[in-house]
Amino acid sequence: MNKQEVEIYSDTSNYAIMKHPGRKFPGSLIQGDSLYILCQCVDHISDSMKAKDYEEAYEELSELRSMLRGRLDHYKKVLGEHDMSLPFSES
Repeated sequence: MNKQEVEIYSDTSNYAIMKHPGRKFPGSLIQGDSLYILCQCVDHISDSMKAKDYEEAYEELSELRSMLRGRLDHYKKVLGEHDMSLPFSES
């Protein structure tokens, strides 16, 4: 195990934003249980697509998109609050 200090920009539960030493931009920490939920959602989409249940696949995909968009929106808000540029272009 390696112990280092990190810069924490947001410690909102399940939406932590922190910068690892040596990185230019902060990252979004995904807790293990949240990562599992995201993976389960992708698995359900895959299973629904394989079964040609496109309505179910679309519903699951919409849920996944909502979860990821929520994280991205929080990330952008936090960086804006700290006058930091985004590590990507939205154009």
